[in-house]
Amino acid sequence: MSDLATARLLLHPTTVREAERIVAGEPDAGARWAPGYPTAGDVSAATRYLRACADTGDPHPFGNYEIRRREDGRAIGGVGFHAPADAEGSVTIGYGLVPSERGRGYASEALRGLLLFAREQGVTRVKGDADHDNLASQHVMIAAGMRPAGQDERVRYFEITWTGPTTPGDAVA
Repeated sequence: MSDLATARLLLHPTTVREAERIVAGEPDAGARWAPGYPTAGDVSAATRYLRACADTGDPHPFGNYEIRRREDGRAIGGVGFHAPADAEGSVTIGYGLVPSERGRGYASEALRGLLLFAREQGVTRVKGDADHDNLASQHVMIAAGMRPAGQDERVRYFEITWTGPTTPGDAVA
């Protein structure tokens, strides 16, 4: 599977070998990791991806993607699906950036790219959540076109839904 491109980023589908390196904290010789990469969230996502590969096979295209800057190829975070779409066409997403790259719009750009890709794959609903005090993550989902969909004592839930077929050139807000 090839990288997904946005204006400033490449969303690189994580391979098993790359996920193993992320979990171990040991980049391949050619890997370019920004300082602070991988974060605990990246390690958790890579671990979940490796478990899925072992249990049911590679979930791609509904796996993890390394967020890389196009200008220098450096890995600055991750974005991806928690699992393939369910019977109703719904997926759950997660994302994160190294602290030094936050506040530049990269997370919203990566999420918009992933949402567009999900829609192209026939997904009808994408869900995400953020802790109540994680206002930055809530802003990322809103900037990417997701809307509040409820809350509990710990988190606020967001989602975006689509009806009808996808056509070339469809954009996510």
